[in-house]
Amino acid sequence: MEHGDQPWRSVLYMPGSRERALEKARTLPADALILDLEDAVAPTEKERARDLVARAVRAGGYGERRLLIRTNGLDTEWGRADVMAAAAAAPDAVLIPKVERPADIGRVADLLAEAGASDRVTIWAMMETPRGMLNAAAIAASHPRLAGFVLGTNDLVKDLGAAHTPERLPLVASLGLCLLAARAEGLVCVDGVYNAFQDAEGFRAACAQSRDFGFDGRTLIHPDQIAVANAAFAPAPEEIALAGEQVAAFEAAQARGEGVAVVNGRIVENLHVVTARKLLARAAAIAARQ
Repeated sequence: MEHGDQPWRSVLYMPGSRERALEKARTLPADALILDLEDAVAPTEKERARDLVARAVRAGGYGERRLLIRTNGLDTEWGRADVMAAAAAAPDAVLIPKVERPADIGRVADLLAEAGASDRVTIWAMMETPRGMLNAAAIAASHPRLAGFVLGTNDLVKDLGAAHTPERLPLVASLGLCLLAARAEGLVCVDGVYNAFQDAEGFRAACAQSRDFGFDGRTLIHPDQIAVANAAFAPAPEEIALAGEQVAAFEAAQARGEGVAVVNGRIVENLHVVTARKLLARAAAIAARQ
């Protein structure tokens, strides 16, 4: 499965047990929503949340927003029923927590097939444990239904015994392993949450770091974070203009029988044009959502 142009700048967690939140999500400018049956739902509310989320997905009304249902793990009493209910509701993806090995993806894929889920329903993996990081490449290549990684950095920091720092140096190795694996297999890769949701400037800096690392977007814990994430992961006007110039100059050079072009004193080769075209396609996809 190839990494596409669909924007994943802002991926907002919504608690599956809160009916009003599921309704409000239909109006929020997030690129994607994670309708959560796991961490955001108390044990006594699990079954009710499953029904609410399945009903909300079937009802639709979310427009272009991608819908992911985060299930409980298959090692819990709710996991299997969550996956089967998600298969029937047919969201864009089923998001599996604490994926640590390829077999974890295979088990979910088997359940989706058993339930008769459409091929359109993909699997996403929460990458949030040390073992998951070490197995990232094998997980990324594990099944054709797998379409994306979501980093669970809070759980990872806990398991590592590390600290949350602005530069996130304790997590660089883990982030890099997941990004390498995702890009090698054409998967979307979305960074973890920023806990201080009222700290807009801190979140803006965190998004800039994620973008520079190569992530497609960030997961969010509050709607107030959407605008910052959307702006941070969208190509800037000057980037769009430069990409257009690079494509035009290279095509003109090719028409002259030349293999390279020059824009603003810099060589433009095919690899630069591939990147430029991807940026322009992503900008167009974002503009179509406005």
